[in-house]
Amino acid sequence: MNNDTAYLDSLYNNRLAIPDFQDYFDRWVEKSDAAFRAMNDRLERDVPYGDDIMETMDVFLPDGESQALLMFIHGGYWRSLDKKDHAFIAAPYVDAGVAVASINYSLCPNVSMEHIVRQVIAASVFLYRNASDFNVSRKRIYVAGHSAGGHLTAMALACLWPKVAPGLPQKLFQGGLSISGLYDLRVLTSVPGINCDLRMTADSARMLSPALMPPATSAPLYIAVGGQEIGGFKDQHRIIAQSWPDNIGADIPCPGDNHFSILDAFADPQSELFAATMRMMDVPC
Repeated sequence: MNNDTAYLDSLYNNRLAIPDFQDYFDRWVEKSDAAFRAMNDRLERDVPYGDDIMETMDVFLPDGESQALLMFIHGGYWRSLDKKDHAFIAAPYVDAGVAVASINYSLCPNVSMEHIVRQVIAASVFLYRNASDFNVSRKRIYVAGHSAGGHLTAMALACLWPKVAPGLPQKLFQGGLSISGLYDLRVLTSVPGINCDLRMTADSARMLSPALMPPATSAPLYIAVGGQEIGGFKDQHRIIAQSWPDNIGADIPCPGDNHFSILDAFADPQSELFAATMRMMDVPC
């Protein structure tokens, strides 16, 4: 590993920067198991949105009519983690009257990054077309994601939905939240420890970078990055703010958080990040 590669790795390797990262993952699993038990009677688990075994979602429903529907996309550098380990994020939103659909997608290197984007598009279309099944208006659908999921959130807001299928609106999502997202993927082609699985070329990285394309509608993108995160993610945060200046709904301060603790803040009803997410959806909390 040459000096330039080592430097880039230090900017984007969260597990190296946070020695106790596994503790976060373990806690997420424990809290998610508890969430599944607590919300068992308000849960539709492994709902298929496509034919692939990974094309499923868990839908958590509030009592009565849903005030909004939030599609959540987990992180893991497009190559790890699973929706089942993120059920804990749904609980406070469901308690506040918001339905949450946590989606799975296939992982690199088994599939390409472009394939994952297409799966997110398919999950989005499924939720739009079946919104009434979840007792929510089609005009009240939002998207949020963490890390790689933040990238996929931005891609969803850049999608030209009427070109995907007949009958889809221009603005399928009314807003999105990207937590510690990645937006210009070209730099990752120079980080072998990551791109060994992503297998992006210069051309594909350019094609898959939302910072290099315009947002498709006026839907706001809320953004957040932890004050304790490593430099690459702070760089990416600045990049999207500069690239989509007219669409940034809010830049949510999370000064005490690292790349993993910020997801705990997202699921904390006392946090500013939770409050901002509720404001994005125009739901009182």
